[in-house]
Amino acid sequence: MSAPSTTPRPAAANSVWPQLEPLLPQVTKPIQYVGGELGAVVKDWDAATVRWALMYPDAYEVGLPNQGVQILYEVLNELPDVLAERTYAVWPDLENLMRAHGVPQFTVDAHRSVHDFDVFGVSFSTELGYTNLLTAIDLAGIPMLAADRTDADPVIVAGGHAAFNPEPIADFIDAAVLGDGEEAVLEITTIVREWKAEGSPGGRDELLLRLARTESVYVPRFYDVDYLPDGRIQRVVPNRADVPFRVHKRTTMDLDAWPYPKKPLVPLAETVHERYAVEIFRGCTRGCRFCQAGMITRPVRERSITTVGQMVRDGLEFSGFHEVGLLSLSSADHSEIGDMCSGLAQQYEGTNVSLSLPSTRVDAFNIDLAQELSRNGRRTGLTFAPEGGSERIRKVINKMVSEEDLIRTVVTAYTNGWRQVKLYFMCGLPTETDEDVLQIARMAHEVIKAGRAATGSKDIRCTVSIGGFVPKPHTPFQWAAMARPEVIDSRLKMLKQEINSDRSLGRAIGFRYHDGEPSLIEGLLSRGDRRVGAVIRKVWENGGRFDGWSEHFSYQRWVDAAAEVLPTFGVDLDWYTTRERDELEVLPWDHLDSGLDKDWLWQDWQDSLSEYEQDDCRWTPCFDCGVCPSMDTEIQIGPTGKKLLPLTPIGGSGLKVPTGAQH
Repeated sequence: MSAPSTTPRPAAANSVWPQLEPLLPQVTKPIQYVGGELGAVVKDWDAATVRWALMYPDAYEVGLPNQGVQILYEVLNELPDVLAERTYAVWPDLENLMRAHGVPQFTVDAHRSVHDFDVFGVSFSTELGYTNLLTAIDLAGIPMLAADRTDADPVIVAGGHAAFNPEPIADFIDAAVLGDGEEAVLEITTIVREWKAEGSPGGRDELLLRLARTESVYVPRFYDVDYLPDGRIQRVVPNRADVPFRVHKRTTMDLDAWPYPKKPLVPLAETVHERYAVEIFRGCTRGCRFCQAGMITRPVRERSITTVGQMVRDGLEFSGFHEVGLLSLSSADHSEIGDMCSGLAQQYEGTNVSLSLPSTRVDAFNIDLAQELSRNGRRTGLTFAPEGGSERIRKVINKMVSEEDLIRTVVTAYTNGWRQVKLYFMCGLPTETDEDVLQIARMAHEVIKAGRAATGSKDIRCTVSIGGFVPKPHTPFQWAAMARPEVIDSRLKMLKQEINSDRSLGRAIGFRYHDGEPSLIEGLLSRGDRRVGAVIRKVWENGGRFDGWSEHFSYQRWVDAAAEVLPTFGVDLDWYTTRERDELEVLPWDHLDSGLDKDWLWQDWQDSLSEYEQDDCRWTPCFDCGVCPSMDTEIQIGPTGKKLLPLTPIGGSGLKVPTGAQH
């Protein structure tokens, strides 16, 4: 790319559609680049004072349903002087054509160049999207390194779960937001608006300084990292006196005040989820030690049953979707989930609307929920996540599920008409042995036998799905060593043989797994520091794109890049992945405050090695994880004592579907 321009951003951004349109017949799924979905917003460029480009760094089919981006898109566009548009990662076929014809990274709403916006916000739910970020930056004509950018370039802000350790991409982003985004984007918008209204004093550096002073926006350029001779971090310190030593996460406490998305985007092309999704609560206190999402989203905050009902009604009326997903980290734990499901089932009885709880704990699912979810006759898939095959390993990871719980729950599902369930496990967990993994086969066999006995039918199936364990920042396992890929692959091979050792049972069990190689690279990125940025860039320069997709991921490309880059820093791939950390090591994210007390996390790590289970603090005394006092918050749960019904019926007995929204 050419040297960065210092010319200011254009007053009116021109659409690149005339250059883009002739290229679309030459690519797969051109519809994903067209825009114009129901729910999409195109605003007058000249009437906006602050302009955001929002990206989920994956393909349209994965990115469009992402709720985080949809919420921010709507929250920002409700402001009269603010404009937000969306952009997604382009497939390599279009990337090549864009480079050949000089077409920049564009938004799907008005096909404007991403470079013309004030803020480029990127939401990461997985670290394997980092190479797609580099593609977008480069295609947009933005200098790759934050240090090389001028006032003419947008400010790149990272968010999402992966932003709780943004150090591997610190060279490429200008800022990162930890935690909830609804109020954070409004605060950032206010700061940008005021800075522009004052005539942009002090340029880009002053704007970033104003963001950093909020103490909830992390600006990597204002922090220096010192290393010890053995490669470990000595300290991370501000290089300016007016920058905070620690950056704190944002927590949106009153979810009822933020009932988004009100107008969900209805995709034009096929996407991974086509449903209206309502987040019924945020946070989790179950304390699963591997689960970053459960740790960093504390405390629990519930949406009231009445707000959920109104959101479902309005969202379905607007979109015409036929499925409602009640989302959270553990949806059946909502204090009013029974009344919520029965109320919604009653409200939409006789229509083609189905309900689903995509995230269901084994011990929280019961016969009443099963019946309510299937009242309209449609049975969406059921997934349960024991996570570990043996009782011992479940104690290590604090997944308090007994085999009896699982069998009883699955039999409930089978006797209520389900014929297929999915069981999710992990491989490569701390202290795991071959025997822990082989117990998964025995558990699956017991599920099939119990289901056949309860229903009198052989038409019973379950799918065993295995993911590789990746230690994540801000969890008790952030100190843990990863298992090597060959160990995981060997255990998965043994497990498959064990499942099929009984042919009668084995033929009823599907087996899906991710091998150990992508997990190891995800581990490098999840616990990496700034030195890993050079590996990411090398992989990208060597063609790395869409690393979250098995058909595009190249383990060898990552291994080769790590071998070329990391020894210059005195470390290697194993140093970041298969090495256990000790208590006193400074971790790359220690200056980023998730609210969790590091001493508490360390003690929970020691408890896991002792196979000690920790209770759920929602129903027991506080365990001093640190979140509530440090964030000045508290757990917010019901019951409210209210019922969902009556809601105003939608279009009489049926569901009113807007023109053009039918699927």
